[in-house]
Amino acid sequence: MSDRTLTEAPAPAPTRHVDAGDEGYSKDLKSRHINMIAIGGAIGTGLFLGAGGRLAGAGPSLAIAYAVCGVFAFFVVRALGELVLYRPSSGAFVSYAREFMGEKGAYTAGWLYFLNWSTTTVADITAAATYAHFWSLFTDVPQWILAFIALAIVLTANLISVKYFGEMEFWFSLVKVAALVVFLIVGIWLVATSHDLGGSTPGLANITDNGGIFPSGVLPMLLVIQGVVFAYASVELCGVAAGETENPEKIMPKAINSIMWRVGLFYVGSVVLLALILPYTAYSGDQSPFVTVFDKLGVPGAAGIMNLVVLTAALSSLNSGLYSTGRILRSMSLSGSAPKFTGVMNKGKVPYGGVLFTAAFGVAGVGLNYFMPADAFEIVLNFASLGILGTWGMVMLCSLFFWRRAQQGMVERPSYRLPWAPYTQLVTLVFLLTVLVLMWCDGGVGRTTVLFVPVIGAALVGGWYLVRGRVAEIAAARR
Repeated sequence: MSDRTLTEAPAPAPTRHVDAGDEGYSKDLKSRHINMIAIGGAIGTGLFLGAGGRLAGAGPSLAIAYAVCGVFAFFVVRALGELVLYRPSSGAFVSYAREFMGEKGAYTAGWLYFLNWSTTTVADITAAATYAHFWSLFTDVPQWILAFIALAIVLTANLISVKYFGEMEFWFSLVKVAALVVFLIVGIWLVATSHDLGGSTPGLANITDNGGIFPSGVLPMLLVIQGVVFAYASVELCGVAAGETENPEKIMPKAINSIMWRVGLFYVGSVVLLALILPYTAYSGDQSPFVTVFDKLGVPGAAGIMNLVVLTAALSSLNSGLYSTGRILRSMSLSGSAPKFTGVMNKGKVPYGGVLFTAAFGVAGVGLNYFMPADAFEIVLNFASLGILGTWGMVMLCSLFFWRRAQQGMVERPSYRLPWAPYTQLVTLVFLLTVLVLMWCDGGVGRTTVLFVPVIGAALVGGWYLVRGRVAEIAAARR
């Protein structure tokens, strides 16, 4: 046979990573669910409850903090969106960390995310109990009982099927968006007409006559950033939900791109209006600032309705946390880095083991509400912020490694991309480290939280040595 008839065999195309945690799910989330989940992720407890105390501390400059954090939140979700378009996965960034950083990276990403949502679950049930105390019917009911009821209701719905989660989140998000639209319309009307509000006249004077944009200096605005980051804690949720939806390539870009204008309109716009309507000293951390405004307005029942809305926001966040951690823990369980029972699914194709495991920490939060009802929200808020910083950091690291592999020709980036890579990832990582430094500088609970970073690191290392044998065994069997 002539050598000329011999042709070299083509080089085998690189095979795309397959994650066992992606199997077994139903594709029941529709476009309207994903769009509303993306909205719900951008509007949460951090705005409806947390904005009051932060506005009282930082004044109108809080709007700047929300804008800055919003930009970086958009970078994170845009980076995750690029990865989702490359390979949709219910394991989300844990699955991507496994592909680009190995099992150690997936293990770290997963447990940091669990730290985020297990503590956020406590924050959400605490917020729900706080809101319920607004009504005289619940004033005498202990905070821990209300927290337990909130957890039980949302947990029950979450365990049935992803359809129930999607529908619940759709309506929760719709209520939040409608309420904020109503507030924006009413707020603009109050400012435009200079309508008297409990002895205060809405307008620019509420800012200029009360110390300006930085009434206590720039430092309070910088220090409050750690809490503002918590307000954006759920933006990555649409990436997790992509694994249970049809046509993510079509749905996800639209949902993610819309997050930016929502941040500008709902977060920054709302805070600017709040500062114009009342002096920043009129707000407090004990009550939602939106409730404060409608209470001062004196419209019968308006404050109660708004309080019901912010209660919905807390339940929405709780709903999302149980959903996402259930999927993340299942991905980890099937690779050996989480307990086996967290990978078990029920007939409704819900990973109920992981959902119940997260809810167990919510029960611990009920205990925190029993012993420390006044400080429960602030304590868990700081620990949740650590989990958020870790999760966002892992997303950007995955994105950075993905970009590097694309440069080496090992993978192909989708047309929907994180702009200005790799500088966007690097700048975002620097920002996240800066937030950690600001937490230390804030002193008090923030500094105590940072002191736990080595403890969390040691726990992660110790946990890895406990599971690495099982992880290696499962990986070998899969190969």
